[in-house]
Amino acid sequence: MSLLTVGSVAFDALETPFGKTDKIIGGAATYITLSASYFTKENNLVAVVGGDFPQSMISLLEEHGVNTEGLEIIQDGKTFFWSGRYHEDMNTRDTLETQLNVMEHFDPIIPESYQTTKFLMLGNTVPATQKLVIERMANRPKLIMLDTMNLWMNIMLDDLKEVISMVDVVTINDEEARQLSGEYSLRKAAVKIMAMGPKTLIIKKGEHGALLFQGDRIFFAPALPLEEVFDPTGAGDTFAGGFIGYLASTDDISFENMKRAIIYGSAMASFCVEKFGSERLVNLTQEEINERVQQFVNLSSFEIN
Repeated sequence: MSLLTVGSVAFDALETPFGKTDKIIGGAATYITLSASYFTKENNLVAVVGGDFPQSMISLLEEHGVNTEGLEIIQDGKTFFWSGRYHEDMNTRDTLETQLNVMEHFDPIIPESYQTTKFLMLGNTVPATQKLVIERMANRPKLIMLDTMNLWMNIMLDDLKEVISMVDVVTINDEEARQLSGEYSLRKAAVKIMAMGPKTLIIKKGEHGALLFQGDRIFFAPALPLEEVFDPTGAGDTFAGGFIGYLASTDDISFENMKRAIIYGSAMASFCVEKFGSERLVNLTQEEINERVQQFVNLSSFEIN
């Protein structure tokens, strides 16, 4: 089934305990669509970049089957840029610089050919923009998934709650879940957030895995203990891309299938952190993905006599 991703395509400059980069390609929609490309063949993108964005990267997305008809290029504008430095624990980071550039006035135009999409992924961006995308869909998709962050909880909470009420799945990290709900217990937090509208909630816990909530059902997926983590940037977006990409490929949004999708998303995220930026996502093989998924299965597979 078809997937539409709306979000940022950007430049990042990164510094971690393992090294640093100059400008490399980043952005939520970049990670999501690259990750999803290994599962679904109808992979549509809506985003905006400046005239400084390299054609070679657009071609790379297209080589992965990403439809870039909805990628707006503002020739006299500059692409969104973010620079950050990660601490030793790789779980916390400092933002060094943010340049919104063309993203400041992003007006998402949904091409006619995208209007029949069955799965919609709203990458982390301004809540009002996410709402606008939903309103511009001629037909409501089978499943709408939304990613967000604490920034919008701090400065646009009402707007965020409004768009949350319009979607089926929300994905946030544990710190954000506690902030949004006002509850420290993640189980209580999930109940409060799902009461805002979404039937399903995913709480990401970084190196400690992810939790899937739906009604009174809970599933936990572990994180794979990796020998080395070079760069966690984009891991959450890669997870989301693997999750919704798998759902779109199977056209099955049952809780049991979402459990499988959580594992596939976690597997894709584990690849992402092994190199800087999106480098590791570019040349994966299906065999590598299958082997990595099996490693996740082996992590928690046991028998009780």
